[in-house]
Amino acid sequence: MVKFPEASKRLFDRVFVCKKCKTKIRSVPQKIIARKVKCRSCGYKIFRPIKKSK
Repeated sequence: MVKFPEASKRLFDRVFVCKKCKTKIRSVPQKIIARKVKCRSCGYKIFRPIKKSK
């Protein structure tokens, strides 16, 4: 879908999705693994990487 690497980086690099409310957040993966980041809307601390669309 993405034609050039700059767009791919902007859309998918360091973007995670809250597993409870599906809100997107951009953060460093080390903080996500250590659960130091919480969701802005629901306060949940478990995230997954964003899926690249087909």
